[in-house]
Parts: sequence; C-alpha cells; structure tokens
Amino acid sequence: MGVKMGLRKKETSFSRGRLPKNNRNSFAANAGIITYILLLGMRIPLSGMIGEAGVGLLAPAFELYMLTALLFAYGISRTMTGLIRYRIKRGQYKNAGKVFRTSLQISLFFGCFIALITAVLSDFLATDAFLEAMSRKAVLAAAPIVILSAVISVFRGHFNGNGFGPLVVYSQYIEKIAMLAAGIAGGRLYYQYGQKVSALLKNDMAACAYGAQGVMFGIMAAELITLIYLLVVYVLLSGSLKTQMMQDGGRRMESKGEIAGMLLGNGLPMGLFILLSNSFMMLDQRFFNFCMNRKEQGDIRTAAWGAYYGKYAVLIGIGTALVCLAVHPSVGKIAASYDREEYRMMRERVGLAVKKACVVAFPAAVILAVLAGSFVAGLYQGEDEEAVRAVRQGTMVVFFYGTAYLFGQIMLKIRMTKELLFCLAVAFAVHAAAAFLFVQKGLLGMDGIVYSLILYTGVLAVSMFVLVSRRIGYKQEWIYSFVFPAGAAAVSGLAVMLIDKILFALIGPLPSLLISGLVGMIFYMVIVILLHVVNEGELAEMPLGGLWVAIGRLFGVL
Repeated sequence: MGVKMGLRKKETSFSRGRLPKNNRNSFAANAGIITYILLLGMRIPLSGMIGEAGVGLLAPAFELYMLTALLFAYGISRTMTGLIRYRIKRGQYKNAGKVFRTSLQISLFFGCFIALITAVLSDFLATDAFLEAMSRKAVLAAAPIVILSAVISVFRGHFNGNGFGPLVVYSQYIEKIAMLAAGIAGGRLYYQYGQKVSALLKNDMAACAYGAQGVMFGIMAAELITLIYLLVVYVLLSGSLKTQMMQDGGRRMESKGEIAGMLLGNGLPMGLFILLSNSFMMLDQRFFNFCMNRKEQGDIRTAAWGAYYGKYAVLIGIGTALVCLAVHPSVGKIAASYDREEYRMMRERVGLAVKKACVVAFPAAVILAVLAGSFVAGLYQGEDEEAVRAVRQGTMVVFFYGTAYLFGQIMLKIRMTKELLFCLAVAFAVHAAAAFLFVQKGLLGMDGIVYSLILYTGVLAVSMFVLVSRRIGYKQEWIYSFVFPAGAAAVSGLAVMLIDKILFALIGPLPSLLISGLVGMIFYMVIVILLHVVNEGELAEMPLGGLWVAIGRLFGVL
C-alpha cells in the first residue's frame, strides 16, 4: 500500500489557502548549506583572477582545509555540544565546563599535530600524493589554518551546548563572508606579485602558485577574524557562565579521562563519516594527474583540473545544495515523529521530503545540462568544451546526492550509525575502484572522474534509500514524486533550450542564461502545480518558495 503524500489534517491548512508563517530562523537553520554555497561561489571569480591553473593548484590545499575543518566541526564540536547540553539540563555546570576545557585541549593537540604533519610533509603531499609539485606553497599555507579551525570548532560547540546557537550562526556567516572577501583579495594580490616572479623565472606557473597561496592566506585571515569574534563573545558571556558554575547541582565531578573517552568514542564514527564522504576529491585529483601525465598532457594538466574544480564542481555543487536546502527542514520533523513513535506520520513526512527533493532536483539537473554552455561562457567569460561536457554528463549527481543527503541525515537522526557507515564505505570503495579503472587505467581523464562520481552518489542514494525504507516500512509513491516532476522538467528543458539557442547569439551568454533559466523555471512550476504535484504550502517551504507562490498566483494556477 503506497504512502499517503499529504500530512494530517492539522498540518494541511495550506490547501485552504493559508500560507504558513515565514520561518524567521531559516537563515539560521540552513546556515551550513547557505555558507557552503558562498564558499563554492568564491571559485567563480578566482578562475578569472588566478587562472584555471591557479585554481588547480589551490584545490589540494583547499580540500585539506575543508576536510580537517569538517573533522573538527563534526568529530569534536558536534559531540561536545551534546555532552554539554546533557549536563546543562541537569544543572551539572562544572562538568559542562570541564567538557569545554577537555575538548579544547584535545582539539589543540590534534590540530597542532595535523598542522605539523601537513607542514613537514607539504612537499611530499604536493609532489607525491597529489602529483602537483607547485601546489606546495598553498598546502604549506593550509597548515596553520588547521589549528584555527580546531579552536573555532570548540567554541562553537561550547556556545551551542549552552544554548547560544544564534551566536554560532553569526560566526558561520562572518567566517564565510570574510573568507569570500579575503580569499579573493589575497589571491589577486599574491597573483600580481607572482607575475613578477614568473617574469624573472620565465615560468608562468609561478604566478598561479603564488595566487593559490594568497587565497589560503585570505582563508587564514578569515579564520582569525572568526576566532576573534568568538573570543570576544566568550569574554562577554564569561560572567553569566561563572554565575552558573556557582549554582552547580552535580553530585560528582567527572574526570578528564572519562570526558575524553566520551568525546573520542562518540566523535570517531562522525570522523569516519567525514573521511568517507569528503575525501574523494583529493583522490580524484591524484588519479586525474596520473592520467594526464601518462597521456603526455602534463603541460595542461593543472589548468584542466582547475576547470573541473572551478566550473563543474561549483555548478553541480550549487545544484545539489539547492536540493539539500529543500529537504533539510524536513529531517528534524521526521526525527521528531520517530522519537514519538508516530511512525505513520514519519513515513508521510519522508514521502513529502522525497517529493520536495525531486521537485527541485529534476529541474536543477535539466537546466544545468541544457544551459551548461551559457553557464560556463557567462559566468567564466570563456568557452570550455570539456567543462561543458562534464556538466552535461554529471547532472545526475544533483539528484543522487540530494537523495543521499536526505536519507543520510535521516539515518543519523534515527541512530542507524552502523548502516550509514556501511553505505559510505561501500560507495567510497566503488568510487575509488571506478576512478582507478576509468582514469588511471582507462585514461578517460575528466570523463572518467565524472562517471566515478555518478557511481559514488548513485550507490549512496540507492543503498541509503533501501536501508531506511526497510527500517521504517516506507513504500515510495512514484507517479507524483518522480514521474510528473521528471516529465515537467523535460518539457521545460526543451523550452529552455529553444529560448537559449535564439538568445545566445543575439544578446550573449549571461543575459540568455538569466532569461531562459527564469522562463524555464516559471514554466516548470506552472506545470507541476497544474499536475497537483505540490500544493501552495509545500511550494512555500522550498527554496525561493515565496517567489514561486507569487508567480503561481499571478498565472492563476494557485
């Protein structure tokens, strides 16, 4: 028996024409995804400022920074948040303070250790691990950022645990906005200096290497700004925290060993999740560089990877982030139903979340594929046939990753830890094997990387969907969730393609991109509303929902 796609009567007032109250905390709840989009967007201007080769040299250092930052954010910060929150609720303020201090010591130890290893082995990492010797400057600049990220994560976990979540959200926006500005400024300044060095050495790559290093120095400056903000907030709150300590109602003081054991024990699974889900890009660059060297194309290798990293990864990444934005609010509601043992309600909410993912993912993928040429030419001011082909081939990742994100978050919330780790391990192994066979052995280059990524996200999506469905007894409704959104996306994609072909030559790629993309999205939303795929309330909860509701009313379909 299929799952009913609507929620209970008390939750379906949308159908009676009343819009839900705007979620004032939407920017807070989705801060991680929104700031990730900002971080992706930074690569667009960087491609023009430090060149595609500069972006290719930046990639190893940037991925190392992102991986370590996520390890501390999820392995330590998220774990300590739960431990502190548990103790605060029970009046154990001194034990909560000890969790903070122990977490800070552990993070500083691991942060300094990783930074030291990165600095000492920077030449090995650049030359032998990534096969990109001139990325050493950027990798070396990434080392001290690890320590800053470790400390930032501890303060965020401390504030979250004590109920100061909005302060953490502010720090995320401050960090990413500062990173956007400082990264671009640093890349530009160092690239200009590197041009002088290139003239002396008669090697154009020197300017790209300095540009990549400048971006990392900009990221370092942004992390310093964020840490200063958190330290100021900590000092301002220290009085009230000391007052809490005096009201401590705990019966027993926990030892540092006990707390460290809980931090490391609970943080280890999250660390494994991060490693398996965020290290594939570094592995791919290694395979790609090996392939290009074997094909005797080492002279264009760095720029080719920079085009992939700065164009394909950005466009597909933003598409997947939009899907994540659409489904993220549903995860908490699903988990709440599970905890209250309201399993029917939970299954209905899962079905609604899947439908939201499809309604956003299908048009995003189709429009990216159809307008790939306009995106690349308009945003990056130049043609790049290989990047355009990669975007068109890899748009399936938008749907697969969005689905995997939804079910992966559900698995975390309903404590399917072992199953989630199994899915990630299998998908990572499949990706690594595929990249080795397609790229290192088959020498398929960028095409092989894209195929491997499709396999990785596809295995993740399917395996997570199957395991969650079995656990909660969920049965998918296919017509309204998949068939109608896919059909509407295909029809609107044809309209977009025709409009873009007419306008591209007349007004240029960027205006054509904006006009055809907007017309296509309006056409798509009108179709899905007429097909009753979504109602007004469901539409309002999606990214740019208020705009789509207004358009629907304008055309008389709502």
